[in-house]
Amino acid sequence: MTMKSFKLRIYPNATQRQQIERNFGICRFVWNELLNMQIQRHDNGGKYLNEFQMNYLIKPLKQQYPWLKEADATSLIAVSHNLHLAFQKLFKKQAGYPKFKARRFAKPTYRANAVNGNIVLTDATHLRMPKLGPILFRTGQRPVGEIKTATVVRDRVDNYYVLVVAEVELESWPKSEAAVGLDMGIADLVITSDGMKYPTKRFDKANAKKKHYWEKRLARRRAQAEKEIAWDRHLKLEAPRQLSDFKNYLKAKRMVAKYSAKEANQRRDYLQKLSTILIRQYDLIKLEDLKTKGLLHNHKLARAIVNQSWRELRLMLEYKAAWYGKQVVVVSPYKTSQRCSNCGYDDGKHELDVREWTCPQCGTRHDRDINAAKNILAAEQQTV
Repeated sequence: MTMKSFKLRIYPNATQRQQIERNFGICRFVWNELLNMQIQRHDNGGKYLNEFQMNYLIKPLKQQYPWLKEADATSLIAVSHNLHLAFQKLFKKQAGYPKFKARRFAKPTYRANAVNGNIVLTDATHLRMPKLGPILFRTGQRPVGEIKTATVVRDRVDNYYVLVVAEVELESWPKSEAAVGLDMGIADLVITSDGMKYPTKRFDKANAKKKHYWEKRLARRRAQAEKEIAWDRHLKLEAPRQLSDFKNYLKAKRMVAKYSAKEANQRRDYLQKLSTILIRQYDLIKLEDLKTKGLLHNHKLARAIVNQSWRELRLMLEYKAAWYGKQVVVVSPYKTSQRCSNCGYDDGKHELDVREWTCPQCGTRHDRDINAAKNILAAEQQTV
């Protein structure tokens, strides 16, 4: 059995939207209250409260603030779980101290745990959730298996989604006994050691004109709004306007977010399809352990490198390999594009505009990317 997530686009009615937004706010409030309690205990010399101890604090919070009962009870338990994980990362020095969540900046989301059949698919188009009832959804892949959790999210374009995590039994894919080395590039996204090239698709350029049109208007409208806000403060009004009071500014902000979301969705869809093709064809996939932070210092290529999303593709390959019994390993990228894959001769560094070269020792003519992919396939394995 494997845990698998399904993304559902939901269409709540007015009452359901109000309940969802209320649940967002309550979860944010409980996070801030529990975090404040932890800080006060630390300042007074007390010990850290673990997840289960924080769960016991939710009951007196409900007695103090009766309106907390309007939220799904399991979502409040999830808040203490997430805060516990945040402190664990702090103790392991993997992250900084947990921060309070402000309404303006906090990501609108909450997670409901499946208990006693409170989250079920009532039919092909409706999902029943606690405090919401049956809610209309659409999806490309309908959830199957036993539902464990459901996370409700509102994106920047005010679309609502539910991320359903279910325990499913995946069908095993036939073994091919084939191995491949993958070289990540810019002109081509993926180049395989057997000579196959998967092209790059510049989704960031597809809607660039429309997005830039609204980005210019967003900048101008924000500047104008800030001038008017500054004037209100100069007049010492009791309730000076905020950016959220300017409708034209909000419209431009929404349109920029719309085109950014479209670009991200198109890129993610392409990577999902590509990773599935590779996992189906090969039992062993070798990748370079790329460090893109250093590559981004080249400002001429930085935008193109970000568009490639090499890290996201690697993560997709890793979890799909775990699902279907395949293997993904990473190798060092050291001199993979310099050594001859035929005789091993090191020809030195090649500039990026050199796409083909001939080995001085054995005379083999190489395609730069395919040669690198062959070297990756032959490199020593470092299991992920």
